Amino acid sequence: MEIKRLSQCTLEDVLQAWNDGFEGYFVQIKLNAEAFLTRLVGEGLSPSHSIVAFDGNRPVGIVLNGFRTVDGKKISWNGGTGVATDYRGKGVSRALMEETLAIYKEENVEIATLEVIKENERAIKLYEKYGYEISDHLLFITGEYQSEVNDSLNVKEELLRPEQLPNFSFYKEDVPWQCNWLSAKQGEAKVFYNDENEPIGYAIYRRIWGADQKLDRIVFHQLNLLDKGNKEDIPRFIASIAGGEKVNITSVNFLASNPVSDFFIEQGLEVSTEQYQMKKNMN
Repeated sequence: MEIKRLSQCTLEDVLQAWNDGFEGYFVQIKLNAEAFLTRLVGEGLSPSHSIVAFDGNRPVGIVLNGFRTVDGKKISWNGGTGVATDYRGKGVSRALMEETLAIYKEENVEIATLEVIKENERAIKLYEKYGYEISDHLLFITGEYQSEVNDSLNVKEELLRPEQLPNFSFYKEDVPWQCNWLSAKQGEAKVFYNDENEPIGYAIYRRIWGADQKLDRIVFHQLNLLDKGNKEDIPRFIASIAGGEKVNITSVNFLASNPVSDFFIEQGLEVSTEQYQMKKNMN
């Protein structure tokens, strides 16, 4: 078996490695060339630090890797590990993991991160073998939501670009990779205030419009309450983004402990995917 950097491979080989590697997976993530490249760029993944395993001329495994600085520390993200179905259980995953960790060491990574489907016990055990530990329980929540404007709540708002949020002291940088503003550069952000102009919450989100020019879906990368906020503020936060319309909502890797997660579920939205965030201290 030979392991190559993704930048040394043809796009055809990379796509085969990805789609074969996730065949029969818990979540369907088959990608065409356009979708794969969009993911690569949008998630800040590195072709020169991602790897593809070959058996002869056949690509049989893949790991996508990216790097960021969070709270002054260099972190890595495993943005997807896949192995072709007929090569699973034959040591390919271990070879990919060892090569990946060697790359992290070369790049002076301090904290390695990844997400794994909650039910994927085999992968969890593999990652634990290499020193990863479960740090958070994450939820993808989706469903239809009727937003309603309630002026009595007196919530003020400030519309921002996502990259402006790190300028606020309350913004939390240490979040799952896809929740970070860097994964939502094409989106929007808002900070919400009470009558005393104290920040009570903030959001990073993308609005998706239908062919009829109506708002179809809001994808939330973050929707967080701050110390001065409470659960009753959440409907107003959403209404300020949805404009009082009925919309589809998707949350990306929200913490299960986030009060907003409870609110969505109470409103009839469903948990579509549960994941664990896992971290490894490289030092």
